Amino acid sequence: MRAPPRLLSPPPSATAPHLLLYASSAVCRLPPSAAAVARSVSVSTTVVDAPAAAAEPGSSATPRRRLILLRHGDSAVGERFTRDHDRPLSKAGRADAISVSDKFHQMGWIPELILCSDATRTKETLQIMQEHVQGLSQALVHFIPSFYSIAAMDGQTAEHLQKAICEYSTDEILTVMCMGHNKGWEEAASMFSGDSVVLKTCNAALLEAAGKSWVEAFSQAGLGGWKLHGIVKP
Repeated sequence: MRAPPRLLSPPPSATAPHLLLYASSAVCRLPPSAAAVARSVSVSTTVVDAPAAAAEPGSSATPRRRLILLRHGDSAVGERFTRDHDRPLSKAGRADAISVSDKFHQMGWIPELILCSDATRTKETLQIMQEHVQGLSQALVHFIPSFYSIAAMDGQTAEHLQKAICEYSTDEILTVMCMGHNKGWEEAASMFSGDSVVLKTCNAALLEAAGKSWVEAFSQAGLGGWKLHGIVKP
């Protein structure tokens, strides 16, 4: 395994048009147990906002905090006795990881902290992305074994991700990426945003909320209050 990556501040923005799913302006508040959501999203070709910026010293402005929920790339079938946890990426999954990393770089959505499932296909997705985009290789990384199992449990992933982010992050970190699995990842994206989010392999939901800390951002936005900027696709 590589030496622990370093922490990186978000680079200057470099935006480019790409296909995203955008939400309507209304916000739907959901109860904690909600696994389904009411709103739908429409397709739009647009440019994503510039990277989140910290408030100036002494300023009363509340910083924007950005959360990337990325599902792993497509996986191969594996050998006869290969456990699901140990299945590697397919050729298509490897190509998709490169494509998505390019789009993150173009949009300026480069995480300073990456929390990743320890499943083989998820770690391989991250490794390929880091090899392709230098900024990703400089993020602080933690592998979270529970990300693999929690994704299979109805209605529990959003709360689990919130706890992990608040535990591993600091107030100075403004962009966090969580890498994992369905059904939990698209369920969490839907619950955070109040939109009906679909995450196919190597799709990422881009979410944003304001808060002086991650605890405050989650508390103030609640379920359904995170802004869905779009879905990044290979």
